[in-house]
Amino acid sequence: MKEVWRRQRTPQQIRRNFRKYWPLYVMMALPLAHFLLFRYGPMFGAILAFRRYRVGQPFGSEWRGMYYFNIFLKDAAYWRAFRNTITLSLLNLVINFPGPIIFAILLNELQRPKFKKLVQTVSYAPRFMSTVVVISFMSTMLMPNSGIVNKLMGTSIDFVGRPEYFKWLYVLTDTWQYTGFTAIIYLAAISGVNMDLYEAAKIDGANRWKQIKHVTIPGILPTVMVMLIMNVGRLLSLGFEKVLLLYRPTNSMASDIIDTYIYRMAIEGGSGNYSLAAAAGLFSAIIGTVFVISSNTLARKTTGSGIY
Repeated sequence: MKEVWRRQRTPQQIRRNFRKYWPLYVMMALPLAHFLLFRYGPMFGAILAFRRYRVGQPFGSEWRGMYYFNIFLKDAAYWRAFRNTITLSLLNLVINFPGPIIFAILLNELQRPKFKKLVQTVSYAPRFMSTVVVISFMSTMLMPNSGIVNKLMGTSIDFVGRPEYFKWLYVLTDTWQYTGFTAIIYLAAISGVNMDLYEAAKIDGANRWKQIKHVTIPGILPTVMVMLIMNVGRLLSLGFEKVLLLYRPTNSMASDIIDTYIYRMAIEGGSGNYSLAAAAGLFSAIIGTVFVISSNTLARKTTGSGIY
């Protein structure tokens, strides 16, 4: 097998494949350039976390080492933002990760094609709405005096401005906006499950629930694990735009997250402390990388599936 593989990887074979499939290589060039420019290119800016930034000197003027890391690691506001980020991310993961899986399985079980298409259309539509529109719509409904929710309840509660409601508003808007669209991934995985397995399960007397339990769920488990690993890697990267739109001085104890902390350090108030913001962002990225590696290792040991 090794000899066959080596023969297939000869320079002549590579040139022959390129001439045969050159349109595919050309199509691949644009996304590759995108990742190089917008994903890997900015990594060089991480050096600002160790240098003092000055205007006109993109990579800083003098080496400061771990100075900026020591500043934000001793800042109580950072650890409050860190705690809020972890709490909000875990709550979002617990509620909104299994939601699309369950929705996709239930949607797959629908027998009426027209009703199934209607449910798909209605559930997918919110994904194409701007976050600004979603938050504006929700804020209007929850206004203390004129909002429809308070009118129906006969109250005047400032839901958006109170910290105890913030995390639930964030999570539930994510549920409404992304559950249907994310379910597309799991529906595609379900469609790839071998139909012979369902036929064999029917012959063995398995009902629909047992078919889901013993055929559908094991069949989509690799996809589920990949999505879980990706979600774990984003635990410290919440939707910055949504949090910023929901932010109020009255709910800051719950709505201040790492991204808003970095935003304040770098831009808000004209502080312009880009090196401190870069250090906080780099620290969060390192923790996210550790989360991805750990979750991938655990997933491979427990289920045999992972990203790599």
